[in-house]
Formats: sequence, structure tokens, C-alpha cells
Amino acid sequence: MSPSSSSSSESKLPMKPIPGDYGTPFFGAIRDRLDYFYNQGKDEFFKTRIQKHNSTVIKTNMPPGPFIAKNSKVIAVLDAISFPILFDTSKVEKYNVLDGTFLPSLSYSGGYRVCAYLDPSETKHTALKSYFMSVLASKHSEFIPLFRTCLSQLFISIEDGIASQKKANFNNVCQVMSFNYIFRLFCGKDPSETAIGSKGPAIADKWLALQLGPLFTLGLPKFLKYVDDLLLHTFKLPFFLVKSDYYKLYDVFYASSGPILDKAESFGVTREEACHNLVFLACFSTYGGLKVWFPALIKWVGLSGEKLHRQLADEIRTVVKEEGGVTIQAMDKMVLTKSVVYEAFRIEPPVPFQYAKAKEDIVVESHHAAYKIKKGEMIFGYQPFATKDPEVFDDAEEFVGHRFVGEGEKLLKYVYWSNGRETVDPTVEDKQCPGKDMVVLLSRLLLVEFFLRYDTFTVETAVLPIGSSVTLTSLGKATSI
Repeated sequence: MSPSSSSSSESKLPMKPIPGDYGTPFFGAIRDRLDYFYNQGKDEFFKTRIQKHNSTVIKTNMPPGPFIAKNSKVIAVLDAISFPILFDTSKVEKYNVLDGTFLPSLSYSGGYRVCAYLDPSETKHTALKSYFMSVLASKHSEFIPLFRTCLSQLFISIEDGIASQKKANFNNVCQVMSFNYIFRLFCGKDPSETAIGSKGPAIADKWLALQLGPLFTLGLPKFLKYVDDLLLHTFKLPFFLVKSDYYKLYDVFYASSGPILDKAESFGVTREEACHNLVFLACFSTYGGLKVWFPALIKWVGLSGEKLHRQLADEIRTVVKEEGGVTIQAMDKMVLTKSVVYEAFRIEPPVPFQYAKAKEDIVVESHHAAYKIKKGEMIFGYQPFATKDPEVFDDAEEFVGHRFVGEGEKLLKYVYWSNGRETVDPTVEDKQCPGKDMVVLLSRLLLVEFFLRYDTFTVETAVLPIGSSVTLTSLGKATSI
């Protein structure tokens, strides 16, 4: 096992040319796009190329390609050792690469390049990320009590669904809960008290879909792949389709988050720019992430079976009883619960793609070779391959709840879900998620509240264009507390 990623100009490993090709201009990108979306699918697309070239660092095209992206050529890093070059902002640039090889219209964020599109070298990035971290710190005491309140309603909705229909779609109730939680956290009121009412998740979903549409498919039957490809992967989707909805979101955030917006001026950010950034942080980064992530967490725990459920329930109930309640200190003592959350992040990270451009000629190491990436080349990382690297993790394709218990904690440095190592905290100089610790805390809290109420549960799952669909088919009420 290689100890770490290397991006130095020298390497003790054999230097090799990067294998792979981009094909003929224009048509090569179309060929790879069709393979990626329709003929092979994401995982098979990368697996076949790794096998063909006997390398986890390869050249390929990444969607959407022409005409949306000016250049679809990337160097793909597909193992745990080469992947962290994407975090090294001294050697790579993060300017306008959030969505990869294309940039949605800035109209989707009020005409501003929001923090997610900025490189850490930009002064505005430092101001905005400092602002976000300050806002999150000011809300820290609200994370747990507010989330527990929102989870109570989620569990009622699930139980009602199972009682009336013998099953409950977790995604549907989860996205309502996630939006309500984020809005209440930042705005101090329920969205039902504002002009958007109960339409917040639907508005946010539409806004997200139009920005990210070129990166996914409509899920049409395979014989309609060319129709699907034409509709989503030929032109950027226009902002006017969601303009009125977006400004409804903006207006309610502007009217409801006064104390947060007041803080912006001390960081050199206008209230207007701060509000567009807040909408993006709340509805794109946080809500968009949680609506994918929480179903993934419940899916993997559900599929793991009753033995793990009993172990989690025993640990959670014992610690809560000993500590006298659900607190941060109590959850920090739940070693299995923490491991299960990390393992879910490892096996199905909520954001599977990362991009950056080389600031200079750099050398990147995989396990067995070193490769030179030239200045200006786009680097792409497919995170599920990095975090399921069989040379780092035993039984890498399997969900192992105890993986990060005891000595297994040493492997946490290879968990990359937050755009950084799990063992590293975000700073204003990097692109790691400023809400990393909050998301980990909420994930643990979801399991804690779940297993305080239930002994076990069963699920049915299906693959969605983004994430997984999870349906709860049974719930075993807690028999002991």
C-alpha cells in the first residue's frame, strides 16, 4: 500500500506516459459520452479503460462534451493514491470547475460566481468561505435540537406510509425534512410561514436539475438514447425556465435571513451577493447533498441486516443512557455508529466527481507508476473508485460496518467525500466543504434517532440518475430502551 499521494516533480516510481486517447476531434467526445451514459454506464466506462490500459491514471473525454463544453479532455485519476492531487490547491486550480468541463449560466446564481466556483487564490473566495464558516459556527448550538425536531416529523411520515400502504418512500420524506431543516437553520422559521410554503423542495429540485441536467440522463428507454442525448447533452438548459422560481427562493431567503446577511458586510460582501451565495450554499450544496446522502446512508444500513441493526441499537441506547441524553459528547463515544457513517461515505460518496486544472507541470503517483500532467490540463477524479480502491481497502466493494473501528481508524485518511481527507478540517485556503463536520454530526444523529425508535428495518432500493431510491418496507419498533 502506498503511504500517500505524491505531486512532487520527483518520484521513485517508474515514470510512464499517461495511457488512453481522446479519439478524433468532436467525434471522440461524442463516442465517450454515449459509452458513459448509455452503452456502458459510469462504472463500466472506467473499469474497461483501466483494464485496457492497465492503469488507474488515463486519458479520456468526460461529458457533456460538444457543444456545451469547450474542452472535454481530462486526465482521470481513479485510485486512492492519485486522487488527492485534486485537493492540493498549491498545484491545481479550482476556477469554474465545480460542474466539470462546463459552467452553467451564472444567471442561476444571480449573475455571481458564487464561492463554489472560485479558486482559493481569489480574494472573494477567502471572504465568502470565512463568512460561511462564521455563519455555521454561530448556528452550532442549533444543529442537534433542530434536527431532532425535524426527524420526529420524518418518522411520523414514514410510519404513516407503512401503516397505510405497507411501505414508505424514504427519499420523498427525506427531501422535505432536509429542506425544512436547512431553511429553519439559516432563516429561523419554517418555510410554510413564507411565500414558498411547501413548494421549497420542488423549486430547489427544478433549479438544480436545469443546472446539472447535462451531467445526467432522463432515464428514457435505451432505444431513445439519441433523443435523451439531444435533449440534455447538446445545449445548456436555459435559466428562464426557472427564473421566477429562483427569485422566489432568493426573496424568501433575503427577507428571512436578516441576521445572517447582516454579518456579510463585516467580511466585505454585499447583502445581495451574500444572499445569492446563501441560496447556493443552502439549496445546492447542502439540500442537494443531503437529499442524495441520507437515502444512501439508510440504504446501506438497511441492506446490512438485523445483526448490524442490533449492534447499533445496543451501542446507541447504552451510551445515551450512560450520558443522560443525545449530545455531541455522547455521539462521539459511539464508535460503531461513527464507523458506519464513514463506511457509507466511503462506499457511496454523495458527490462522486471532482475536477481541477494543473497550475504547473506536476507528477502524480498511483500505486505502481508516476505520470506527468502538463500545466493547464484538466484533472478528473471519480471518487467511488478512489474510495473503493482494493489496494487500500479489504473487501472494497462490500459495506463493512466495523471497518473504521479501532485500528481501522487509520484508513479514514482515504475517505474523501468532503473534497478533502476525512482527517483534515476545512480552511479558507482550500475547497473542502465548510459544513463537513455538520454533515457528519447530522448523519450520526439520524442513526441515533432511528435506532432509539426501531430495532430493525428492511428496504427496497433502486438506482436513480443521482443517488438511490430507498423504500422502507418494514419497521421493527424498539423493544427496549
